[in-house]
Amino acid sequence: MATNNILTRRTFLRDTAAGMGLAALATLSHAQPSRSNRQGQPGAIQPHLPVKAKRVIWLYMAGGMSHLESWDPKPRLRAMDGQPMPTSFTAGQPIAQLQGAQLRCFAPQHAFRRFGQSGQEIAEIFPHIGSIADDICIVRSLKTDAINHDPAHTFMNTGTTISGRPAMGSWLSYGLGNEAEDLPGFCVLTSSGRYGQSQPIAQRQWHSGFLPSRHQGIHLRGTGDPVLYLTNPQGIDQERQRDVVDAVQQLNRLQDGVVDDPEIATRISQYEMAFRMQTSVPALRDFSQESQRVLDTYGIRGADGSFGANCLMARRLAERGVRFIQLYHRDWDHHGSVKDHMRGSAAEVDQATAALVKDLKARGMLDDTLIVFGSEFGRTPMAQGNGRDHHMKGFSMWLAGAGIKPGFHFGATDELGYNAAENIVTVHDLHATMLNLLGIDHLRLTFRFQSRDFRLTDVSGNVVNEILA
Repeated sequence: MATNNILTRRTFLRDTAAGMGLAALATLSHAQPSRSNRQGQPGAIQPHLPVKAKRVIWLYMAGGMSHLESWDPKPRLRAMDGQPMPTSFTAGQPIAQLQGAQLRCFAPQHAFRRFGQSGQEIAEIFPHIGSIADDICIVRSLKTDAINHDPAHTFMNTGTTISGRPAMGSWLSYGLGNEAEDLPGFCVLTSSGRYGQSQPIAQRQWHSGFLPSRHQGIHLRGTGDPVLYLTNPQGIDQERQRDVVDAVQQLNRLQDGVVDDPEIATRISQYEMAFRMQTSVPALRDFSQESQRVLDTYGIRGADGSFGANCLMARRLAERGVRFIQLYHRDWDHHGSVKDHMRGSAAEVDQATAALVKDLKARGMLDDTLIVFGSEFGRTPMAQGNGRDHHMKGFSMWLAGAGIKPGFHFGATDELGYNAAENIVTVHDLHATMLNLLGIDHLRLTFRFQSRDFRLTDVSGNVVNEILA
């Protein structure tokens, strides 16, 4: 009989586990569901510098837009059309699909003209962007480290060609938090054109990498449900969905109290965000609130997933406090027919881009919104048939808005548009400058991972003070 009073190890673990379960159930039954919205999420840092930009809208022309038919006039290249490309430019240099081919100069296929009081030289196929020439700053001396699309996208977005690192939008969400109450702080929209090879854009281009996953970008689709599974199942109303979310949240908080796992904290915040998005996202896409004049200015009829519609969506996201908004337009890989295809691609983005800048300016939002317009790299001054190959040694982008010097151009490529030659700007420099405008010292926004402090600009990068107002 005495042996019946012995508490075996198995009995102890079984009874203790049951007790913990009862305690958890008791805690759950007395927990009060939280239905109040939080005003954003705090960031990891306080701004180090004066804040000029509260948000970023990055108009990303995916595929490699030709700087030679857009922002960088090259009369010398036009004069050398059809002549052999001087080997002093190309000897020993990485060339994508033209490696080993006979290299010949290829004249710019569209004329440039001066726009605005600033006299900015812009290709005539961008007349609408020409109309905002006095608001933009063209940087003509960029270079990158990657010559093919995917690594070049990765480098432009994350500051490294190594896949799996956090995108810039994720760094900002981590560092500064989210001002939006019912939308993610990092949103991505995509559109496709009809004139170039539509290269795929991997979702890891807006991934959070080693940062907590709540900082990753959310892809808002242009047609159908903007976010998968956003709509409640048939027979489930909003109140029942709220009850389910509350119950799951309480279980998650209990588990988080035991293991203190940052991914559980992510799950808690994202369940709540997803519930709020069921109301906020449909309202975001309801363009009936916009006047016909606004729709006409953007050149759209409604929320149809076009680049123009995405530009209007970007303005609406910015109004709601989203910190980083990235619009990809896949249309710029012009290995052939660069003359016709550049004209077509330009027409797809020109009007809406200018409309976005003018709309923000009219609403008083351009003063604290940073606009970036550009590609992952440029195109070669050498012909590839009647097109151009990928080019990493020199290309152009433009910026506008918060803290950017308007009606200005900076840097230069050489006389043929091959090498960035004057006031060279690297991708790390671009990132450092953007962070500076957002009030961040790029050297001080770090995250410790695998015993190393990582940052967006890796181990380099300088602020380009010359383009700052």
